[in-house]
Amino acid sequence: MSAERLAPSRSDLRRWRQHLADERAEAAIYRDLAQRRTGADREILLALADAEARHEQHWLDLLGTDVGTPNRPLLRTRALGFLARHFGSVFVLALAQRAEARSTYESDADATPRMAADERVHEEVVRALAARGRNRLSGAFRAAVFGANDGLVSNLALVLGVSATGVSTHILLATGMAGLLAGALSMGAGEYVSVQSQRELLEASTPNPHTGAALPQLDVEANELALVYRARGMSEAEAGAKAEEVLRTLDSGDTGSIDEAARDDPHEAVGSGLTAGLSSFCCFASGALIPVLPFLFGLHGAVAIGLSAGLVGVALLATGVIVGLLSGGPPLLRALRQLLIGYGAAAITYALGLMFGAGFG
Repeated sequence: MSAERLAPSRSDLRRWRQHLADERAEAAIYRDLAQRRTGADREILLALADAEARHEQHWLDLLGTDVGTPNRPLLRTRALGFLARHFGSVFVLALAQRAEARSTYESDADATPRMAADERVHEEVVRALAARGRNRLSGAFRAAVFGANDGLVSNLALVLGVSATGVSTHILLATGMAGLLAGALSMGAGEYVSVQSQRELLEASTPNPHTGAALPQLDVEANELALVYRARGMSEAEAGAKAEEVLRTLDSGDTGSIDEAARDDPHEAVGSGLTAGLSSFCCFASGALIPVLPFLFGLHGAVAIGLSAGLVGVALLATGVIVGLLSGGPPLLRALRQLLIGYGAAAITYALGLMFGAGFG
């Protein structure tokens, strides 16, 4: 004789209702994201929403007539839903990835092993979707974060180091603005040269688009086209088979694939050197401006120095949180890392300024 299932406790009912509310909210998030996409991405997001609906049904079955008034989703889930409805960007996908990673189904006795496995797979699916967006913005994002943080830390260190020598506020302001301009110009020029050099290297490695026109005149017996594919890393057998396939296509009168055959996979665009340079200039300047803001508004002495350090600290925490969210890592740890590195560099420079100030005094 099988034992009857015990009536659920109040804590069980609260937990089940919370799971139900979160599953409903997560399904809505994926549907909202799907509305902003087309093709395979849209289908994948809708499939994730359907999976969350299956999980929702599990909690409905457990609750039975005890569903009660629907709970509100957790605050982080509601915030994610708001972002999905209004933005639908890689930022939201990164947050969704973290939400899936926080699933408690593996330790919840009332969740099935299949549900726990679903959540782990969902994390990887969202990670893959977010990775496409991360790849698209990785270069620009790297330059923006690097430029802004460099401006914040270098100019704060410069201002603190010079202030420790006991100079006047006027000299501090002039030093800060000079540091802003010099650093921004250096960053902009460096980024321009870096991107242009990368483009030139890629262009040198890109197959000549006119090579396809020479294919009809190739000696079919020698088949030197195979050497192209061997040089690209194929084995001798693979290169021979690929070359024969291309020549057969040529014999059939289909010339549309000739250039494609000679070109292999196209290189991804790396952006414009001028755009990258201007972006780095602006990002560095925006970061470097923050440490000198108190002096621009007429403050001086310890008040100005303290406010300058505080403003930079807030900015470093903000950039750290953004990096953490987009990378899928813990935002708080990333923020504290940014803050400690920035303040550490500024503290060292300030100590050196005290030493020099004492020596000149």
